[in-house]
Amino acid sequence: MRFKSIAVQPIAQFITQSINRDAQNAPHLQERILFANIAKAQQTKFGKEHNFAHIRTYADYKRQVPLRDYEQLKPYFDLLIQGKADVLWPQKPLYFAKTSGTTSGTKYIPITRDSISNHFNSARNALFAYIAETRKSQFFDGKMIFLSGSPELTRTAGIHTGRLSGIVNHHIPQWLRSNQLPTYTTNCIEDWEEKLTKIVEETIHQDMRLISGIPPWTQMYFDRLTEQSGRSVGELFPNFSVLVHGGVNFKPYQAKMEASIGKKVDIVETYPASEGFIAYQNSQTHEGLLLNTNSGIFFEFVPATEIHDANPTRLSLAEVQMGVNYALIINNNAGLWGYIIGDTVRFVSLNPYKIVVTGRIKHYISAFGEHVIPEEVEQAILSVIKNWHEPVSLVEFTVAPMVTPPKDEKPYHEWFVEFDQKPTNLPAFAAALDQAMQQRNIYYADLQEGNILQPLKIRALHSGAFQQYMKSIGKLGGQNKVPRLSNDRDIVDKF
Repeated sequence: MRFKSIAVQPIAQFITQSINRDAQNAPHLQERILFANIAKAQQTKFGKEHNFAHIRTYADYKRQVPLRDYEQLKPYFDLLIQGKADVLWPQKPLYFAKTSGTTSGTKYIPITRDSISNHFNSARNALFAYIAETRKSQFFDGKMIFLSGSPELTRTAGIHTGRLSGIVNHHIPQWLRSNQLPTYTTNCIEDWEEKLTKIVEETIHQDMRLISGIPPWTQMYFDRLTEQSGRSVGELFPNFSVLVHGGVNFKPYQAKMEASIGKKVDIVETYPASEGFIAYQNSQTHEGLLLNTNSGIFFEFVPATEIHDANPTRLSLAEVQMGVNYALIINNNAGLWGYIIGDTVRFVSLNPYKIVVTGRIKHYISAFGEHVIPEEVEQAILSVIKNWHEPVSLVEFTVAPMVTPPKDEKPYHEWFVEFDQKPTNLPAFAAALDQAMQQRNIYYADLQEGNILQPLKIRALHSGAFQQYMKSIGKLGGQNKVPRLSNDRDIVDKF
């Protein structure tokens, strides 16, 4: 071991012990965070309009602060964009994290001096928890790559503005920068294909030990490395030992990524968002992501089936149950109050509080009342692939309803799948997949039994189809991802 890998061991142990203590006291910490945030924001425009000075209990808070998504909070965000101070949080934001919105166009998510540590420290804590458990820290002695958006920032009303990954890049400590790739110049390239070419040039002969990124774009990096070298990633980087990922469910990509690497590496999953770093994997042996309960965010949970109701049930951490699909709500020290982040989660442990991400509120199919969610389609296709009689692997897929099929057919769900290894008997594979879906969603099964839906159909796409689609909409690379489900055909019609 060299100096960095040795020096980080006691630090990782110390911080992980603190994290574990916090995890045992999570409901109390959550309550303390809520009222500390309320107290600090009393004199803001939002605090005055929502009577923060008279909130004494969580029940009071729920009465005063309704649930809202970005579009519903947009009047407040617009004031921030105009340069106003003391709107949602004292003073002005330190940054705007710029993301793509579905109905409001570009979204500007505030990051404050109080909230920036949530984003960087949580990523650090994920690695420290890994080191504390495994005692492996040798990756600090080599090179690390973070496949991210450009760190170049613009200004909006005098406030630094850019992608979250680019903002966080500016807070990487100096002692770690010598390990970091790609170079700043390469990281600033906006065109993903040009950027990827430069990344490969800069890393192919380096001692890469940790690789981090969203799975589909990491896979593109792996493919390009193998094309250029003729070797697997594991052969090319013999000391590569840790893969960090987040943003989408890893399991649909796992088989191909493992094949590309060609050897076993440890995997660390994270759950970052522009609105806050929600959770991270803290164990290589236990399922789920540890909820970030002492980092400036007060979490609420709404049963996903109620999220569109006028008065949905709102639960604090102490009130959640195992196995229920919840819409995630955040209230944080960046001034997001009753904010519907758009994700759904399910608890797999209550001691400590650990979650898995099950999908997006807006990513579902319920054209006939079936309410299929991303977790169900991902589990279904992976289970069929696992048990199929021949090797099958996929690159990417998305699903949409066919409500008005031609030739007087019954409606059906249409799966658009890009296979890496395609099943030789695609109709039989589709039939098995349909059975797997019926086992996971009783409403979907009932609709077939009642002759409302016919079995699903698979449309096999050509190689590179999803990359071409993402490029066509200007979202190739970075933090962008393809929705698993749509309740309309806006996406699939482009194929």
